[in-house]
Amino acid sequence: MKLFQLSFLLFFAQLAFAQAPAKAKSPAQPALRFNLLEIERQDIPYGSEDLFIFEFKNMSKKPAVITNVQTSCGCTAADRPETPIRKGKKGVIKVHYDTKRVGAFTKTITVFSNVGDPIVLTIKGTVLTPSDSPVIN
Repeated sequence: MKLFQLSFLLFFAQLAFAQAPAKAKSPAQPALRFNLLEIERQDIPYGSEDLFIFEFKNMSKKPAVITNVQTSCGCTAADRPETPIRKGKKGVIKVHYDTKRVGAFTKTITVFSNVGDPIVLTIKGTVLTPSDSPVIN
């Protein structure tokens, strides 16, 4: 009889302290929604001034301030908006790669803001040798 009472008590204790299963959350919408997270270009002429432009929209409920844009190496430079991007408005991150470096490349750009987690953008491409590049007059 004591075994039955003990089993009964343990069963109800387990029910009392059991946790309800966690509800699956839908993935959070990023505060800055970029049209593209990666841009790839092939056959980039040597020494060209080609820009990689990443457009985004502020989906947060407050103005977005791009606090920092960090590139993965010194051969890549990025320009960020200097003024806050208002709710629902668009902004751009302009990225320049040193095209005097011949060959294939993959570089990352990390965007930091006051409205969400950092976002990693990627540029990829291949820079032609000077002899393979078209002559621009």
